[in-house]
Amino acid sequence: MSQHSTHHTAGRSAAAVALAIVAALVLSACTPASQATPDAAAVTENPQQRAEMMADYGLAGLDAQQVIDKLDALTLVNRPSTLMASVRPHELLLTDDQQREVALAIPEDTFYVSIAPYIDQTHDCYFHSLTTCTGEIQNSAVHVLATDSASGETLIDEPRTTFDNGFVGLWLPRGRDVTVTIEYEGRSATSDLSTSNEDDATCVTTMQLA
Repeated sequence: MSQHSTHHTAGRSAAAVALAIVAALVLSACTPASQATPDAAAVTENPQQRAEMMADYGLAGLDAQQVIDKLDALTLVNRPSTLMASVRPHELLLTDDQQREVALAIPEDTFYVSIAPYIDQTHDCYFHSLTTCTGEIQNSAVHVLATDSASGETLIDEPRTTFDNGFVGLWLPRGRDVTVTIEYEGRSATSDLSTSNEDDATCVTTMQLA
């Protein structure tokens, strides 16, 4: 085989590997309950690699809460196709097609859950993926009421607009049982959530509006 052919074949192989990794990231999408585990994957970080990765995706200097808010609100066309961002109960896990990994701790007193209310179409989800999950009702006005299930304390009572991905993100106090009601165009759905356990869901796609 000629040197040119060898380089050409190597180039195709490298491209194929890169495409395979990207495809795996996309296909993994949201983590369904059947695949969810209480503990996040072990992440071994290199400080320089961490800084480079955060900078590459425009996330330099941001903490977990800021990264979550930024990525969940991205328009679909601006989602980074090579980045997976999985919200776990206590941390945000970032991985990309260069096999770089970053774990950002979520503050101990807060819990993030992203909810995709729906009428006709939904999908199985347990740990929310900020860059791949999509819901049915996008860029739409809804009203969110979240109360402490035990005390009745109102935690959230306000209008929201679903993100371009069809989700509405809620920062809730940790260690609570919470009742959430979402209203949309005369329809509503109510669900009981927990923010207390190591394996609580951060993605809710079971609230069918009726």
